[in-house]
Amino acid sequence: MQQLQGMDSSFVALESPNSPMHIGNLLIYNPATAPGGFVRFKDILDFFRSRLQLSKTMRQRLVRVPFDLDYPYWIEDPDFDLEYHLRHVALPKPGDWRQLCIQTARIHARPLDLNRPPWEFTVVEGLDNVPGYPPGCFAFVTKVHHAAIDGMSGIDLMEAIHTLAPHAPPPNKPDEWKPEKVPGPVELLGKSYLNALINPLKQARVAAQTVPGVANAIKGLIARDFKLTSDYVPPRTRFNKSISPHRVVEGQRFPLEDIKAIRALTPDLKPKVNDVALAIIGGALHKYLSAKDDLPKASMTAMAPISVRSADEKSDMGNQVAAMIAPLGTHIADPAERLKFVFGRTSNSKAMTNAIGARTMTEVSKVNPLLYMALGAQLFNRVSIAHSVAMPFNTVVTNVPGPPIPIYSAGAKLESMALSLICLTDGLGLAHVVQSYCDEAYISVTACRDIMPDPEFYSQCLKDSFEEMLAAAKALDTAPAKKPATKPAAKKSGTASPVTRKPTKAGQTARKPAASKASTGKPAAKTTSTAARKSSANAKKTAKRKPAKASAARIAEESK
Repeated sequence: MQQLQGMDSSFVALESPNSPMHIGNLLIYNPATAPGGFVRFKDILDFFRSRLQLSKTMRQRLVRVPFDLDYPYWIEDPDFDLEYHLRHVALPKPGDWRQLCIQTARIHARPLDLNRPPWEFTVVEGLDNVPGYPPGCFAFVTKVHHAAIDGMSGIDLMEAIHTLAPHAPPPNKPDEWKPEKVPGPVELLGKSYLNALINPLKQARVAAQTVPGVANAIKGLIARDFKLTSDYVPPRTRFNKSISPHRVVEGQRFPLEDIKAIRALTPDLKPKVNDVALAIIGGALHKYLSAKDDLPKASMTAMAPISVRSADEKSDMGNQVAAMIAPLGTHIADPAERLKFVFGRTSNSKAMTNAIGARTMTEVSKVNPLLYMALGAQLFNRVSIAHSVAMPFNTVVTNVPGPPIPIYSAGAKLESMALSLICLTDGLGLAHVVQSYCDEAYISVTACRDIMPDPEFYSQCLKDSFEEMLAAAKALDTAPAKKPATKPAAKKSGTASPVTRKPTKAGQTARKPAASKASTGKPAAKTTSTAARKSSANAKKTAKRKPAKASAARIAEESK
């Protein structure tokens, strides 16, 4: 019996019919590598059953304290039934990408039963006309409650249900799992009373831990290590209002090398892949909202989670994340300028987060009373405050690194992590996940269907933004190769142009073409007399000569 922490409990408190708090994936598999080139649903059941001992998540359920007076507890479910958590459906013909997205969105929109271990995997067959995948592939639509995992511990769950080879034997680790008795209300209320007595001490300890972080933040502001600007204040957008229970999902996949190549747009900086992804999303939102004549003048912002999970916490359940605010540069059309803007603002946000301490921010959330969180969440949802209260950010962009090598489940090769699914709340009707697998990168979108009824158009905006940035990066990469070829050509020509000469006196450069015709100064004098005849006074003649000298001097100086 293990108690949840503050952040994990907040996902339980926020759970509502319109806002189910689970995350997941759409994973596409090719059964050609499995024995006989075919995988039955029974094979998947047997495969999962043989690996249950590798994951803490799969057989634990939540027990809530009456009236939410304290954080819930994890217990080993005495009524665990694997076949309840593994489902099986098939797409109607023709089995294309759009049908797969619709089916995935419908599965993702349904809340989990929190009286059972909070996860479900649905096997989807009939993917016969999905571009980029051979006929006969099948998919997993996964759902795991956010109280149980974050992005990094979700990777640990992925490792539990996958192998590194298609014919890997079952694990030799013994299954020592034992079910637990479900605690009664009296026992839970007794524990909550004791925790209520201890909690002020925990709060005092955490408050003491935050003092150095606050001091560092103040010191950083004074030293200008980072600064607070209006770019971190999000504008009001169509995505920041109350949501419905309906969902849409979409996404694009890109070669990881192309994502990295886009970093050449800012050669004087060193943006990371995550900065490029933020700039791509910023460009997509620019295109999407411009088409609807609804683009805000200020930059939209994203909440970007930061994992603070240590190596020894890799397999622990729950969330170990902090967050930073990342402006997306949606007000900037130029790809290079947008990437430069995003890099500058994210670097500033990282400096602020580092000064305060990401781990400290996570620790603070662990001592918030659940009762107040639950009451606040219910008030927020029922009164539709999201329509009138400004949100601290416009969307979410979370980056989850995936396996760099191929992995297998029940012998079938994971072809791609086609979509990553995320939870939404009132005021947050659009969210993104950036994930990698082998040599591909994926940008996935989860949105409220009422807020974004055209996810295919937004997906195309993501693709167009990526291609625009890649084309600009390639053009910039080839541009320096043309400059050296132009300069030698100018030097080889016998032209007496002042641009190609480096004289010591600017006046000499202006007169050399004329002086080369004769050894005397007569041609120059002739030119002067002609100018004199056209002038009515010597003062005007002098005025004409001075600008000529100044112009020649300026050109000669530029040639240096």
